[in-house]
Amino acid sequence: MIVDYHMHPRSSASDDLEATDHSLEAVERYVEAAASAGVDEICFTEHVYYFTLTRPLWHINYEVEHCVCEIELYVSAVLQAKERGLPVKLGLEVDFVLGRERETSALLDAYPWDFWLGSIHYVDDRSVDGEPELVDAVGVDEAWRRYFDRLGAAAESGLFDSLSHPDLVKLWGRRPAPEREQTLFETVAARIAGTGTCIEVSTAGLMRPVEEIYPDPRLLAACCALDVPVTMGSDAHGVARVGADLGRAVELMRSAGYETVTVFDNRRGRQVPLG
Repeated sequence: MIVDYHMHPRSSASDDLEATDHSLEAVERYVEAAASAGVDEICFTEHVYYFTLTRPLWHINYEVEHCVCEIELYVSAVLQAKERGLPVKLGLEVDFVLGRERETSALLDAYPWDFWLGSIHYVDDRSVDGEPELVDAVGVDEAWRRYFDRLGAAAESGLFDSLSHPDLVKLWGRRPAPEREQTLFETVAARIAGTGTCIEVSTAGLMRPVEEIYPDPRLLAACCALDVPVTMGSDAHGVARVGADLGRAVELMRSAGYETVTVFDNRRGRQVPLG
């Protein structure tokens, strides 16, 4: 089975990757694109900070400025598609705010989610991927240490079903010595193992400066050795990217030792054969 569990519904009338379209028509366009790409099931995972409901969680300008959408429109569009029998799931990409786990859950629990992706885009209020603020501020080794420590905390929080683009900090191509990387990979894999949290295999990194799939093969192998399950996604911000390069993701997963991918219903995962 091929699934794409990371996508953001965007307007077909704009090239702006931030131009949201939370309509049933947008959902249907993504379903059609997925079918054309050979994807069996998709999950919409809009950024949680787009929704006014979550405004109390945010203080970084980028997140506050984007907090303008009504969550009911998004939920309704995906649920309507599900009721029509389309192969879609209702999800969110939820930024992990350390210390505010209960508030995050309380704000969102009223909705019938299938899947939550946990993301870390900021560490200590410094951007990981929008620009290399974290790496510039504290240096490569410390940035990687802080990022992976936060990733482990996200898994241990119990909030999330999977951790998106789990080595996002490598995006700029600036990385520690290989032995330091290996230690970080093994340490965070051990923290994730046993929490029930998956990690995501994401093809989005192929379009970024690092030009690699997330995660690094060594991190994926460390997770497989500890029976950490996986999800997969393209992080599509537009129909053209739905299912993009997932064949390469499958190859990476198989090379690490995975034979199944995790799919979700009502936030309960089950394993299905990969590919």
